[in-house]
Amino acid sequence: MSDVKAVNDLVVKYNTLKSEISKVIVGQEDAVNFTLLSIFCGGHSLLIGVPGLAKTLLVNTVSNVLGLNFKRIQFTPDLMPSDILGSEILDENRHFKFIKGPIFSNIILADEINRTPPKTQAALLEAMQERSVTVSNNHYKLELPFFVLATQNPIEQEGTYPLPEAQLDRFMFSIHLEYPSFKEEVRVVKATTSNVSTSVNAILSSEEIIAIQELVRKIPVTDNVIEYAVGLVGKTRPKSDAATELVQKYLDWGAGPRASQNLILAAKAHAAINGKYSPDIEDVKAVAVPILSHRIVKNYKAEAEGITIQAIIKSLL
Repeated sequence: MSDVKAVNDLVVKYNTLKSEISKVIVGQEDAVNFTLLSIFCGGHSLLIGVPGLAKTLLVNTVSNVLGLNFKRIQFTPDLMPSDILGSEILDENRHFKFIKGPIFSNIILADEINRTPPKTQAALLEAMQERSVTVSNNHYKLELPFFVLATQNPIEQEGTYPLPEAQLDRFMFSIHLEYPSFKEEVRVVKATTSNVSTSVNAILSSEEIIAIQELVRKIPVTDNVIEYAVGLVGKTRPKSDAATELVQKYLDWGAGPRASQNLILAAKAHAAINGKYSPDIEDVKAVAVPILSHRIVKNYKAEAEGITIQAIIKSLL
């Protein structure tokens, strides 16, 4: 199959996926789009929203339509790294035997990831970056494709542990879920208070997802688009010559090189699902907010004056 035909087929598959997901998820267009984009790019996503916005349901539904193995880990203050990775036990023959933890799956839902201490959060780092885990000096490769889709409640501060910047940087997208509109909420209430159950069909297989990820990486990008993405990331760094007055005034830290890499990768995927064979600057702008918003750090002045990260990013586009 030619790459051009593969891109055309991807557009059809993407629209079919969205149609299946919409049977269960009402609205949340951006959240669905960016979650699917992260899957096509092979990246991880952090879903941020108040309780009841279907964060967990969205991840569950996506795993069903993709035909992947799905495991949910409920993060709590007493969760240990071995509860995620697995541990060695002594079997009946007095030999050590490794019992795999829930990390050995295709899609991991890290539910309320900020409710567990950094020691346990760090258990995900190697898996997210290397697609492998190390337990008792033994190295285990994870089955591909592998994604971590984490959820976080932004309004709870009691008993939570903010994610370290190094871990945040490993998430490709930071996806903010908003309240539904009036009409959407009416549809949600109608659908969830009746005895009619809705099921979704698996559209893709593991092999097809890996093929899509390879296709996305093969998409060519012109130098001016790469230079725009790198320049955009450079503008977020307060000490950079390219930094705007707004950035110098309200940011402590800017985004690192992973942001530039992810901007181009996501722009490729965004172009492909829209039937384009190469991304342009508009594709970079379309994915800039969810890729940059968790990689830049506001200062106290921005907090005091109510300046949002999203407003700063949009001022740079």
